[in-house]
Amino acid sequence: MHFLLIIFPAHGHINPALQFAKRLIAMGAHVTIPITLHMQRRVTNKITIPGLSFLPFSDGFDAGYTPVDDEAGYMFYMSELERHGSEFVTSLIVSSADEGRPFTCLTYTLLVPWAPKVARGFNLPSAMLWIEPATVLDIFYYYFHGYADCINDKTKEDSLCSMALPGLPFLLSAHDIPSFLLVWKSSVFSYVLRSFEEQIQQLDLEAKPTVLVNTFEALEAEALRAVDGFNMIPIGPLLPSAFVDGKDPSDTSFGGDLFPVSDDCVEWLNSKPEKSVVYVSFGSYFELSRMQMEEIARALLDCGSPFVWVLREKEKADKLSCGEELRKRGKIVTWCSQVEVLAHGSVGCFLTHCGWNSTVESLVCGVPMVAFPQWMDQKTSAKLIEDVWKVGVRVDLLVNEEGTVEGKEIKECLKVVMESGEKGNELRMNAKKWKGLAREAAKEGGSSEKNLRAFMDGVGQKFQKSKFHPLLRSSLQQPLAHSELVLL
Repeated sequence: MHFLLIIFPAHGHINPALQFAKRLIAMGAHVTIPITLHMQRRVTNKITIPGLSFLPFSDGFDAGYTPVDDEAGYMFYMSELERHGSEFVTSLIVSSADEGRPFTCLTYTLLVPWAPKVARGFNLPSAMLWIEPATVLDIFYYYFHGYADCINDKTKEDSLCSMALPGLPFLLSAHDIPSFLLVWKSSVFSYVLRSFEEQIQQLDLEAKPTVLVNTFEALEAEALRAVDGFNMIPIGPLLPSAFVDGKDPSDTSFGGDLFPVSDDCVEWLNSKPEKSVVYVSFGSYFELSRMQMEEIARALLDCGSPFVWVLREKEKADKLSCGEELRKRGKIVTWCSQVEVLAHGSVGCFLTHCGWNSTVESLVCGVPMVAFPQWMDQKTSAKLIEDVWKVGVRVDLLVNEEGTVEGKEIKECLKVVMESGEKGNELRMNAKKWKGLAREAAKEGGSSEKNLRAFMDGVGQKFQKSKFHPLLRSSLQQPLAHSELVLL
């Protein structure tokens, strides 16, 4: 089988997409990923996975696109990515068929709604790879299907206002909803929301579209069935084998890293007692304010626990009022292999922005969290972390008039997680439970592994029945054995 995997060129997309590709390859498929020239320069020279091919193309921004708070700029970039990407993928589908290696299925991540359009043009089976929680997909679906009026200014202003969405067993408040659903009419998020709307519209064009979700059955059982029109299939957690199924202990990395600088934390962590270290990271994109960084720094020092703090620019620590003391008491790094750090026995807590990749890594490693979401889907993940899975406490509900969470509040949350009180013990017990369930789902014979195999079997059957576009028909009528055609 030959899969074509289309990804949006961003760090948060490529890591789970690579793990998805590895899973397909382990089950006998070949995977081809078109990648922008800018992303290729940053990543693929470090990735060598048998069965995986990267094919570079220009999106018109070969030096990279820097996100700006400008609707026209963003829309221009997205239109150029669609134009160049569609042309490249169309040519690739035709040329692969001409070479006798046709694609069996096209899969795609978020923010590339043009990808399923291309697939439909060739009657090629397709599936979406959803790299956020299933709960977030439910929220977007219902927002664009009659519930937008429930998510409005009143919802935002009334902290006691909550809503119920079909199929979800818990209520949602303004604090739990992807941020731009509340502010999009008057903010730069309006154009991002339109991209998500188009993505949902593309799914609506199909009868029972397949959505592969980076989650597992036990984690989001209700959310996976909340939308009757979607066939949501949990295939996660999408992490390196060493941390989930254990089949390949040498597979400890994602296969490529966007940041060239790597600080080795292992030796430092080895010197610390078990579950004594606080790990702090706010992801690859969001920039904390100077005031908020000062408050986090003070909380880390007052908490008394050793810590690893990921700051993309080390000099930022030096500019803080307590920068020198920070370096004495903890370890400041510009980058680290996060999943390897979380898997280390000395780490007892993760102060996180609640990006989905980070949340999944923490769950798989059994590390309780202090949830500090900033925007987008992170708010929903924080809700799940604290109220549904009960593996963490949340600090963003405690902001002051300046919109900052004070150091004393962060310190108290860290102490709850790190100390051996009733609440901390409960969080650690639940984290251990979810770690076991995550690994059970991913191992051979587990629910996620079986789901992916069943999906591949279904794709093979669809491929055999497909009525291909005339552009491909002549290529596919070459004298190949039937089994050879399907199992390339």
